[in-house]
Amino acid sequence: MAPTVPAQSRALLKSFFGFDDFRGRQSEVVASVMAGTDTFVMMPTGGGKSLCYQLPALDMGGVAIVISPLIALMKNQVDALRSFAESDGVAHVWNSSLNKREMVEVRHDLSAGRTKLLYMAPESLNKAENIEFLRELQVSFYAIDEAHCISEWGHDFRPEYRMLRQAMNAIGRKPILALTATATPKVMSDILKTLEIPNAKVITTSFNRPNLAYEVEAKTANVERDIVKLLRDYSGRSAIVYCLSRQKVEELAQVLQLNGISALPYHAGLDAGSRSRHQDAFLNEEVDVIVATVAFGMGIDKPDVRLVVHHDMPRSLEGYYQETGRAGRDGGEGRCVTFYAEKDLDKMDKFLARKPVAEQEIGRQLLLDARAYALTSSCRRKFLLHYFGESYAAPNCGSCDNCTAPQQGSDATEHARLALTTVLGGKGQFRSLQVVNTLLGNETSILKTLGARSLSTWGTGTSHSTGYWDDLVRQLMLSGLLDKDLERYGILSVTPAGTELLDGKSSFTALPYRAFDEEDSGAASAGSARKAAALDPQLYATLKDLNRKLARTRSIPPYALFSEASLNEMATSYPVALDELKTIPGVGEAKAKRFGAEILDAIRAHVEAHGIERPGDFAIRSAGQKGNLKLYIIQSVDRKLGLEEIARSKQVSVDDILSEMENIVRSGTRLGLDYLIEDYLDEDSLDEITDYFAEDSEDGALDEAVRHFDQEYGELELRLARLRFLCSVV
Repeated sequence: MAPTVPAQSRALLKSFFGFDDFRGRQSEVVASVMAGTDTFVMMPTGGGKSLCYQLPALDMGGVAIVISPLIALMKNQVDALRSFAESDGVAHVWNSSLNKREMVEVRHDLSAGRTKLLYMAPESLNKAENIEFLRELQVSFYAIDEAHCISEWGHDFRPEYRMLRQAMNAIGRKPILALTATATPKVMSDILKTLEIPNAKVITTSFNRPNLAYEVEAKTANVERDIVKLLRDYSGRSAIVYCLSRQKVEELAQVLQLNGISALPYHAGLDAGSRSRHQDAFLNEEVDVIVATVAFGMGIDKPDVRLVVHHDMPRSLEGYYQETGRAGRDGGEGRCVTFYAEKDLDKMDKFLARKPVAEQEIGRQLLLDARAYALTSSCRRKFLLHYFGESYAAPNCGSCDNCTAPQQGSDATEHARLALTTVLGGKGQFRSLQVVNTLLGNETSILKTLGARSLSTWGTGTSHSTGYWDDLVRQLMLSGLLDKDLERYGILSVTPAGTELLDGKSSFTALPYRAFDEEDSGAASAGSARKAAALDPQLYATLKDLNRKLARTRSIPPYALFSEASLNEMATSYPVALDELKTIPGVGEAKAKRFGAEILDAIRAHVEAHGIERPGDFAIRSAGQKGNLKLYIIQSVDRKLGLEEIARSKQVSVDDILSEMENIVRSGTRLGLDYLIEDYLDEDSLDEITDYFAEDSEDGALDEAVRHFDQEYGELELRLARLRFLCSVV
C-alpha cells in the first residue's frame, strides 16, 4: 500500500503555506519522503518542486540539507520561508557569501535545533570542515535540487555534484530526494546511478505545458530590431531575453534601454549586489525585462512572465525546456520565441574542441538535438515531449509555429526505406550521423572501420542535403519507425512499424525540410526598404511649419526644437506612435515626450488623409560603438573631464566628440558644459554668441555664424556656445 501524507502535514500545508490542497503529484512526493524512501522527482518548471521538500522538512525531526547550485536561488527560497515563519532561524543559507558573524549565527541555530532547512552549494557540502560539523547534527533527509547537474549528459553538468554521494556518506546515510525539471531517460538513469539510489521511487509528471506557444525564427542581421518589436508588443508585461554570452547581455540590454524598453542585464560578471538588485527589480516589477545568461531564473518564482526570448539557440534541449518553462507558470499565456542561426551552433561546436573527447561527444549530440528541433517542420511540442521520452498523440498542438501554419506533407516512402535499410545494414552500430553520412557517401573514419561502403544504400541519397536526411531520420523517430537507444549514445534500431514499411505494408509521408538560409531570410529587407523610402514633400512642409509654430510658442528658434534632419526622417518613415518617434535621429525619449504629441497628431492625420501605407519596419537605436560613446561622454561630462581627454580616451577626434554631444543634446539630454566653456570663452563672449543663436540664426548653421562674427570666434567656440544654448531649451 502506497504511503499517504500524515494528517499533521496536511494541516501544515494550510497553516504554514496557505494552500488548501496539493498540486499534481506533490502529495505522493511528500508521502514518499516522510516514509523515509529515496525518491526521484521530475516536474516541469512551475510544478511546485520546492514544496515537496519544504513541507516534509518542517514536519520532520532534525534539519533537511538542501543542495542548490545558485546563491540567488537559495536566498530567494530562504526569504520566502522566513516570510511564513515566526523566526528567521527556520531556514538558513550556508555558502561563501556569508561573513563571519553570519556564519556564527547559522551554526548556533543549527546546534540549537531551530533550523529545519539548510541550503548549501555542493562546494560547501563537500568541504571536510563542514562535513565534520554536520555529522553532529540530526539530519532528516537530503534534497538535491536541479539534480540534472549530476549527469554528464545533463545540460548544466557540474563536477561538484558528482561528489555529493561521498559527502553524504561521510555525514551519515539518510533518505535522498533528487529533483529536476528536465531530464531525459539517459540523464535520469545517470542521476540514480551516481547517487547510488537504484531503487528510488520515481515520480514524474508530464513535460507538456499546454499554455506555452513555441516559435523559432531565422536570426538575421536585424535580430535586435526583431527583439525590440517583440518586446514592444508586450509592453508593461514581464519578459526574459536569454543570451549565451555576457557581452551580448550587456549590449542587448543597452539597445533595449535606448529604445525605451524597461530592461536590466543579469550575468555572473556583475557583482553580487548588482545581480541581487536587478533580480529584485524584475521580481518587484520595477522593470519589465531581464536580459540574462542562462543562470537567471533557476528557482525564481515569478508566475507571470509572458514572453521568453532566446537571442541564441541554447546548447541543449534540456536547457531550452527549462528556460522556456519560466513563461506562464501561473497557467496564463506564455510565448517562447527563439532566433536560430546555423553559425551560432557552429561556434558552439568549435568551443567543444577545447574539452576532453568524452565531453565533446556528449556536447555535439546535444547540439545536434537542438539543431534538429530548430529545423523541424513537425509539431514542436511533439518533438520536445518525444525528446524527454513522452509521447504526444494529437496530430496538431495548435500553438507552435509549425502547427499554426502547417506545411503540406509529401510521400517519402522510398527515402524512408533507404534510411531504415541503412540502419539495418549498420548492425546495431549506427547513430543518426552514420546513417546520413552513408546515404551521402561521406566516408568518415568510423564508417571506414564499419565497412559502410559495401552497403547497398551507400551514396544513394546525394540528390538531397545533409539537413534533409537529418530531418527525415528525426521524423522517422517521431513517427515510431526508428528507436534511439540513449544508453548506447543514440544507437538506432528499426521498430516493428519500421519493419512493416520495409515489407511494403505501409507508406510514409514526410513534412518538407525547413532550412534557415540567412541569404534568403530577409536579413537585408528592412535596410533595403528604408533606402527605397522617399521623402514626402507635403508632409515635410507640414512638419516644418508646425515645428516653427511650436518653437515660436516656446520662444526658441525652430532648429533648437526639431532639426531639419529629424523632420526629414519623420517625413520619410511616418512615425505615428511615441515609441516610433523616439527612434528618429535627434529626437530621443525626453524630447518625444515633451514635444512629440502635436507632431504625431499631424503625421497620423496626413497618413489617414492620403491613405499612406507606412514602412513595415522602423530603425531602432543601436547600442554599438555610438551607444557606448554616448554613455561615456555623459559620464565624462559628469566627472568634468576635458574635451581632449575624452577624445583621447576613446581614440577619436575632438570634432567627433562635439558631434556626438550635439546628438545627445538634440535628443533631449542636457549636458553640464559650463566647466568646459570656461576654458574657451569669457562670459561676455558667451552671451554675445548665445544671443545670436537664440535670436538671429534661422537654422543654427556654423558657417553663417562664422561669417556673422567675421571669424572673431573659431568653430570650436561657436559649437560649444551653441551646445550650451541648446541645453538651455531642451
